[in-house]
Amino acid sequence: MSDRDDESRSIVRRSRMPENSFRPVVTPVMPSVVYAAGSPDALDDMYEGRAPGYAYAREGHPNADVLASKIDWLEGAEGGVVTASGMAAISAALFAVLSEGDHVIGGTQLYGRTLRMLRQELPRFGVRVSLADPADPAAIAAAIRPETRVIVIETVSNPALRVADIPAIAQIAAENEVLLLVDNTFTTPRAFRPFDHGADIVVHSVTKLLAGHSDATLGYVAARDPEIAQAISDTVATWGMTASPFDCWLAERGLHSFAVRFDRAQENAEELAHFLEDVPGVSQVIYPGLSNHPDHALAQRLFNGNCGNMVSFVLPGGRAAANALVEAAPNIAFAPTLGDIGTTLSHPASSSHRALSAAERDALGLVEGFFRVSVGIEDIELLKAELETAIEAAARAAAPRNLREERA
Repeated sequence: MSDRDDESRSIVRRSRMPENSFRPVVTPVMPSVVYAAGSPDALDDMYEGRAPGYAYAREGHPNADVLASKIDWLEGAEGGVVTASGMAAISAALFAVLSEGDHVIGGTQLYGRTLRMLRQELPRFGVRVSLADPADPAAIAAAIRPETRVIVIETVSNPALRVADIPAIAQIAAENEVLLLVDNTFTTPRAFRPFDHGADIVVHSVTKLLAGHSDATLGYVAARDPEIAQAISDTVATWGMTASPFDCWLAERGLHSFAVRFDRAQENAEELAHFLEDVPGVSQVIYPGLSNHPDHALAQRLFNGNCGNMVSFVLPGGRAAANALVEAAPNIAFAPTLGDIGTTLSHPASSSHRALSAAERDALGLVEGFFRVSVGIEDIELLKAELETAIEAAARAAAPRNLREERA
């Protein structure tokens, strides 16, 4: 056999990592799906908790654990798990604690896919669901039944930006031995930490503000009770909700600038909200930092002035005005996302809440002229000028309709 044949036979063998007296400054990407154990006894030690390690990436891998530990630190949690998406985080939490016959209370104002899960998917598994206003703790209390297992709310609702009275709801949940699951995506632990106020489970769409660059799809879930945390981790592995190592690496890199990005975007959002109040053609501006917001006092108490980077506003004129606004703002990405380093604009009626009927959207205030702005870190004067031009275009598009209505 030739030397060349020997080389071709050996090149596919997995090499050991070279020894190094130093550690890398940047977390390495570890894309390996499997990890070789030294012996069956070593594998037993790892699976039975006597030694740390990894065996199969669906059950966990280094990049996910590095990222989870950093979000744990931000949220004041232990043992959080990174998942393949924000919806995977919510799914893992619910599948881990719910059984047939259980009852769930969801906030009336939730992300569209979360609403879909509660209203369409969970009932298929014999779980009953009721919706109640998270801004009204009494409504949550009134919805509790003997079989209620979980309350699902968002700290700040998507996209109407209502603030949940989490301390009051947490007290109600505790008194009734019900778990409180809080989606903290909009607020982030920079502004609010739900575990400090009585939450039992906290979830994030890491895709959004934590990662911050619209290039990684991830979620995060942590539980106060170690047994529930383990059940969630097992659910993630069993249902295949594991995060990609590369996405985890991207999100960790984004997380390093999170505090700086959040503070700048929040500063821009507050200035933009005040600006939009004075722009002709805007019928309503929604931002918890504005004194006319229905939950302004609660937001000040819970968030200590950190009202986040999300601003919503309403235009008259229906779909024609909505189309005109988007077309007149080509440099602001019209995309069903949030938390990017640059500003994005979304239209719930045609994206996140399109599965709801028109009547259901109207009941939530999500009319055709409703827009949500995820404010980024760009120059605020540029952003104000672009939106003002786009709102003027929307007003012109709405004018023929208004004239027809006057004549009628």
